[in-house]
Amino acid sequence: MAAATRVLGAGERTPGIQETGSALSLAERMPRLILEARRVSTTLAHGLHGRRRAGPGESFWQFRPFVTGEAAARIDWRRSARDDRLYVREREWEAAHNIWFWIDRSASMGFASNLAQAPKVERALVLGLALADALVEGGERTGLLGLTRATASRRIVETMAQALVGDGAGLEADAPPRATTGRFDEAILISDFLVPLDEVRASVEAIAGSGTRGHLVAVADPVEETFPFAGQAVLHDLESDLSVNVGDAAAWGEAYRTRIAAHRDGLAEIARARGWTLTLHRTDRPASEAALRLLTLLAAARGGI
Repeated sequence: MAAATRVLGAGERTPGIQETGSALSLAERMPRLILEARRVSTTLAHGLHGRRRAGPGESFWQFRPFVTGEAAARIDWRRSARDDRLYVREREWEAAHNIWFWIDRSASMGFASNLAQAPKVERALVLGLALADALVEGGERTGLLGLTRATASRRIVETMAQALVGDGAGLEADAPPRATTGRFDEAILISDFLVPLDEVRASVEAIAGSGTRGHLVAVADPVEETFPFAGQAVLHDLESDLSVNVGDAAAWGEAYRTRIAAHRDGLAEIARARGWTLTLHRTDRPASEAALRLLTLLAAARGGI
């Protein structure tokens, strides 16, 4: 799958890589994005309705069958006496765990059509910051993969924003950095994922290999989903600075829509193979929709809903 393209009208200036990189500069826009993230965060139901995961804690959660190899001291003999099998008494996992974010800021994320409410990169940043804020309010620790430590600080939005502004290398990375995550951690990867599926699969496998659960959030401009063009057009690749003249855009549209649908199916299969989730968010929809879905998915993973 090629990087995001832009269709140019007659006389419109072709954006080069330098222009795209400048458009992705965050320093000037970040204060506005922080305010937007705070606004989205306040619309979300705070907390995750209980973590509900097995682990060290005082509250009873559930009984489960005893597994050969476990310590006999874990067996609940009173419950086991009522059945013909052995049971273990599990306690609720009460300690906060880490939720890691990766927010794609590569060149393709700078694309915005006139149908979108915001460029993909701005929507991705608002989603990530708003979710981090809501999760910290719910008692979780959040951080940026490879950039910050996980923290439950009430200033998590400012901490993440400052780290992103100072991370110039992130403008050229279209895959998450190699970083150590824990067995009970979760990762939220926000990108357009307009890269070969093998690259996405490699990133997911690297993170999931340590037992980390995850969520893919595919941010798409509505034009990238529908390709609503006809007649002659120029397609411009924001990643490579290449252009293609198309004589009949409508004819290209059918093949394009088939390919983008196949790409989305491939993303869904990558997520499903590791027990991850996939959320598709279009930039002509409110950011709060995707944020609420992610909070719901996180809560459901803990049995809290």
